[in-house]
Amino acid sequence: MQLTILSTSDTHGFIAPTNYVRRGLDLPFSLSKAKPVIDALRQQATGPVLTIENGDYLQGSPLAYYAASIKQDPRLETAAYNQVGYDLGIVGNHEFNYGREYLSKAIATLNYPVLCANILDHGAPAFGQPYQIFEKGGVKVAVLGLTTSYIPHWEGPSHIHDLTFESPVAAAKQWLERLHELADVVVIAYHGGFERDLETGEPTEALTGENVGYQLSQLPGVDALVTGHQHRELAGLVNGVPTTQPGYRGADVGVITLDLKQTQAGWQVAGAAAKLVATGAAKADAGVLAAVKQTQNDTEDWLDSPLGRVQGDMTIQDPQAARRVETPYIEFINKVQMAATGTDIAGTALFNNEGTGFGQTITMRDVVTNYIYPNTLAVLRLSGADIKAALEQCAEFFSLQEGQLVVTERFAKPKPQYYNYDMYQGLDYTLDISQPVGQRVTRLLYHGAPVASDQYYEVTTNSYRAAGGGNFAMFDPSKIVRENQKDMTELIADYLQAHPVISARADHNFTVLPKM
Repeated sequence: MQLTILSTSDTHGFIAPTNYVRRGLDLPFSLSKAKPVIDALRQQATGPVLTIENGDYLQGSPLAYYAASIKQDPRLETAAYNQVGYDLGIVGNHEFNYGREYLSKAIATLNYPVLCANILDHGAPAFGQPYQIFEKGGVKVAVLGLTTSYIPHWEGPSHIHDLTFESPVAAAKQWLERLHELADVVVIAYHGGFERDLETGEPTEALTGENVGYQLSQLPGVDALVTGHQHRELAGLVNGVPTTQPGYRGADVGVITLDLKQTQAGWQVAGAAAKLVATGAAKADAGVLAAVKQTQNDTEDWLDSPLGRVQGDMTIQDPQAARRVETPYIEFINKVQMAATGTDIAGTALFNNEGTGFGQTITMRDVVTNYIYPNTLAVLRLSGADIKAALEQCAEFFSLQEGQLVVTERFAKPKPQYYNYDMYQGLDYTLDISQPVGQRVTRLLYHGAPVASDQYYEVTTNSYRAAGGGNFAMFDPSKIVRENQKDMTELIADYLQAHPVISARADHNFTVLPKM
């Protein structure tokens, strides 16, 4: 007999195949495209099938934001998830972004059980049961639900009051032996990822305990491991355990197959495989779309409604010029980041050459068109030397060609990496591209005084950069002192709700030489 385990993870409320840049899109992802792939895989399976929603469904898309923040009604989103036919769900870290009470309300609207063994309320499971046993074709399958325990580093106390976040590894050790007494097959569904190389076991990031998938795969008695959280596309055997992580926004369905043989002691795993199946070519499921049709239409209308107004000019006419001379749009984004994290230094990038900034009226659609990545924010405790090193690396974005400033080739080809050049607010600095690499920061001030190499400063960046993304070696997770886990598009919307009229200003705190 063969048991098939299907999973989605980190769909983040992207139910329709759109990123909401404009109406009527048909992009290669979404819950509605995952559903027909899941249905086809069920039909193709040669034995019983178990289907898992592995967390981070409640926050991320404009529709999810609309349901939670505008209407305060999770049913407007969860109605679509109830169409898929999941056997169970897992609690993700972003489920807490709208508060514990909203999460509990959302769970109550689902037509499948939610499992979580390591988030406790006064010693008892806070959300659903730790595990559940499913009988599939005469096989007893135990699923243990686990969630990254790093949530207190991201969420404010009001969102996680009375909760204790235990180590997923410790919780798994507590339950595994018991589950094998109760079931033939034991599956761990973990909303978390991997902090180690999947082949060598060498650390690939700081071992904070956020992503302990590798350690879970090492525990005796784990027959299959479903993961998520990192938005990676992974499938294979890790320490002999079949493992999947099916990407982001429903772009893939994870497939684990377990070959089972029957013995006197019951069913045992005799072989295993894992793969991902892309959903992009599928036709969006009519039932999933119908479940949120009105909400989707209302969200699209809301996206086109005004969020705020601009006094002055916040448009971007020339993206390359905007990287040399500060624009009001970049200063605005940095001010949003500082307001969201309580710092007075922040850095951001102009991610591509397609953003046009904001016109006189700002809509939510303008926000998601310009701020294209689902970033959250992190505050780093950096030395002056770290800050200078980061600026020196940013200065490498430019080169001189026949006396003219141009983008250094490796940032443009083969893949444009405009997102790896940051512009900072709260610092006054000069980048002189005529100087040798590593010696281009010729002025660096904080509140009018020179930045001291051995003094420490709190700096806000997006989560990608804070972890060292873009090969910024001076940044790493060990230097993160706090985070804001709201998506930046939400933070921008929140800021505009609080400040509905903004002035297009730029203090030109940075200079890139030679001036063009």
